[in-house]
Amino acid sequence: MQLSDRQIRRYSRQIILPEIGGKGQKKLLASKVLVVGAGGLGSPVTYYLAAAGVGTLGIIDHDTVDLSNLHRQILHGTPDVGRPKVESAKETLEKLNPDVKIITYQERLSKENVVDLISQYDLVVDAVDNFTARYLLNDACVLVNKPLVEAGVLRWDGMIMTVVPGKGPCYRCVFPTPPAPESAPTCQEAGIIGVTAGVMGVLQATEAVKFLLNTGENLVGRMLIFHALESRFQEVEITRQESCPVCGSEPTITQLEEYTGYCTP
Repeated sequence: MQLSDRQIRRYSRQIILPEIGGKGQKKLLASKVLVVGAGGLGSPVTYYLAAAGVGTLGIIDHDTVDLSNLHRQILHGTPDVGRPKVESAKETLEKLNPDVKIITYQERLSKENVVDLISQYDLVVDAVDNFTARYLLNDACVLVNKPLVEAGVLRWDGMIMTVVPGKGPCYRCVFPTPPAPESAPTCQEAGIIGVTAGVMGVLQATEAVKFLLNTGENLVGRMLIFHALESRFQEVEITRQESCPVCGSEPTITQLEEYTGYCTP
């Protein structure tokens, strides 16, 4: 494929980067990324991936826009309250960049649909807000060898890591099992400052772009933690655990399972 004059102008500020160039821009336009969640993390992730010219973006989210979402979920506006999030997300992103094909799935991620969904994409971004989906997505990506950019936010803090099966640890290597439902507060219960979701979502988009371009150093084997109140980043080295139930040497999880009892904010 050849870049059009309009595309060269649109992406000119990143094409001039030696790590991208015209070849890298073509690679982005040919890439497919699935973003699971169109909320606080999914909003900045999809916005910046669309702006960068990632050619196909899949977005799965079963929820509708609530007024309480709007301090952090920047894909949506006040007139969108009550609309399916995937609808307002698609509308916003298509206005931003008509080069990008937006595929929406207004459904809940489950063990029945997750493998089929992620198999259609080059990379998966975890922008979920509950442990049920987080563990299901991690396990599915490991089992089908699909790279995953993982992040989570609560209150003033956020974390991010990149999972490349066979090359580094997965989410379960750090957190082998979900916490008890009563000990895992949601954003509704504990609160969240919108800018923290913005910071972590932008970092997820950065990780995705680097991975698709095969440039730089991804957060494989490293977890980056953001403390907004102190304006401080903390990097923690993490390693693949031989005892990991899904990516270890003798995995006990060979089929997908779902956890119940977790609330969604």
